[in-house]
Amino acid sequence: MPLPNYLPMPSFIQKYQWIVDPIAYMENAAQKYPDIFTGEIVSFGNTVVFVNHPKGIQEVLNNDRKKFVAAGELNKILQPLAGENSILMLDGNRHKWRRQLVMPSFHGDRLKAYGQQISNITEKIFAQLPVNQTFLARTVFQEISLQVILQTVFGLYEGERFQILRHLLGLLMDVFNSAMSSSLLLFPVLQQNLGAWSPWGKFIRLRQQIDEFLYAEIAKSRKQSNPDRIDILSLLISAKDETGEQMTDAELRDELITLLLAGHETTATSMAWALYWIHRQPEVLEKLLQELDAVGDSPDVTIIARLPYLTAVCNETLRMCPPVMLTFPRIVQEPVDLLGHRLETGTVVAGCIYLAHHREDLYPEPQKFKPERFLERQFSPFEFMPFGGGVRVCIGQALALFEMKLVLAKVLSSYQLTLGTRRPEKAGRRTISLAPARGVKMLITGIREHRKLVCQS
Repeated sequence: MPLPNYLPMPSFIQKYQWIVDPIAYMENAAQKYPDIFTGEIVSFGNTVVFVNHPKGIQEVLNNDRKKFVAAGELNKILQPLAGENSILMLDGNRHKWRRQLVMPSFHGDRLKAYGQQISNITEKIFAQLPVNQTFLARTVFQEISLQVILQTVFGLYEGERFQILRHLLGLLMDVFNSAMSSSLLLFPVLQQNLGAWSPWGKFIRLRQQIDEFLYAEIAKSRKQSNPDRIDILSLLISAKDETGEQMTDAELRDELITLLLAGHETTATSMAWALYWIHRQPEVLEKLLQELDAVGDSPDVTIIARLPYLTAVCNETLRMCPPVMLTFPRIVQEPVDLLGHRLETGTVVAGCIYLAHHREDLYPEPQKFKPERFLERQFSPFEFMPFGGGVRVCIGQALALFEMKLVLAKVLSSYQLTLGTRRPEKAGRRTISLAPARGVKMLITGIREHRKLVCQS
């Protein structure tokens, strides 16, 4: 039986467009097939049914582990980075148990305890930026998010070990920083180790260096076994599954890498986009400053995290520019009807986050940045889903949003900024995510001493 709304375009052209300009690829397809279409892309077994309508996405995500299964094998393009023991690669009960082990690290008092660290890191890094000189917001926020990860995940604050891992992870982030270099992951045939100067050979050697460091940190943390430590590595080492088993060193390594990659790049990208949109529209900035003024000079971090307009700005940023374009793919387990189309067993389906977030019937004038949307109505998790959904929803979404809000509040209340160029920023591929292609050029033009926040945990 034919797949629904198959794009009438040669496979190699589709794959090229998906790599070089995925937004144009999706938007062009949605003009013809706004609810569901089938395309041939690089990843997930090539042929994928894109579901863009909320009812279709709801049907897929609500039937996880039943009619549809989020098989780890479909995420194999990430295995060279994350490893075979990563939560991304696990299925069924193994996946469920791993989520139960990791989830407590990102919620409740643990989350609040990270607040002061996030605020201090932001203050330290922005204090080092010169006034009236252009900087790239994405680069600065990458440094902030990286240091947040080093502190919250490893408990590393300063010193030689901190600097070594900071340097290595920075290099790793740059390996797949463009559409063309991302092809190393998307095309396994290119993964040839031809020596230290070949792209894949360079990556392999860098990964080996990082692994040596991670295993040393794991061993050190196992020996220390300090119950007062709140870093995620310590929590994971002490965690046990329902049979009383602890995670192995290999499982810990892969989970740490997954947290580093997922929590670093996407959070930094979202903060850079937010700063861009806030300063493209002065009225948004003014409303934010008024809201931040109202909380006083030393608010509790949980108060900042609940601010309605700040939350709306973050949500609208994630709607306009979701860092991840698709939900994790699902495999059809039995013949099923989806939006009036028959899908056979084995069909690969993915919810299209980007297209769902830009539907005119859900978000009038979808290309306009309008935070008020999120104050005027509440969107379902099948209409607004920047962190995916179902059993594969991003495990670190609470920490990512928390960090995004605290960093933006700290920066906006402390500094006067302006965009470094009038040219509109466009999204481009960075590994499997979308990021501002030019990095968002900004300038610090002054200090807001009377508005400076001192966050309290």
